[in-house]
Amino acid sequence: MSPADRALRAAVLSDDAGAVRAALADGADIEHRDEHRRTPLLIAAADDCVAAAEALVAAGADPNAQDEQSDSPWLVTGVTGSVRMMRVLLPAGPDLKLRNRFGGISLIPASERGHVDYVRALLRETDIDVDHVNRLGWTALLEAVILGDGGRAHQEIVELLITAGATPGLPDSDGVTALEHAERRGFEEIAGLLRAVR
Repeated sequence: MSPADRALRAAVLSDDAGAVRAALADGADIEHRDEHRRTPLLIAAADDCVAAAEALVAAGADPNAQDEQSDSPWLVTGVTGSVRMMRVLLPAGPDLKLRNRFGGISLIPASERGHVDYVRALLRETDIDVDHVNRLGWTALLEAVILGDGGRAHQEIVELLITAGATPGLPDSDGVTALEHAERRGFEEIAGLLRAVR
């Protein structure tokens, strides 16, 4: 790693936009990969270093560059739930169909983890595929029910997904629907939302 690349990594981790620009001006590789094949923008996105990410995006950093685990700057926003980072990356033209190691798009982990504000913003501000199916055979709706806790956040996410056009009767790879999963888990509020749109 060159001194400029080291300086860029340090600037990203300290969320110092001025230092990011200085390192790039000194010849740092904007797409330099660390030992896990993470780019500076992916590191910024994972750590929610918004100022650093803004500087990197302005300089042309790739929001789709994937590391050894198939994470990308864009995909990782679905894990962190950072609406601010999502909005920083949108002007860079992220691939909304890019898949993580589970075959999922950013909406799916966000729905699983209960990131209500992120899911709301993503559905309003992009045309992401609300019915995308990952390698486990799950959509965002199924994942919110199967891996969620049935609480208020997951109830809101189920409501947001339905409103955005999610197909409530789309079953998992075993033929089990989100409603059936909700009933099995005793998630009465979610089951009620799903029954209302059958």
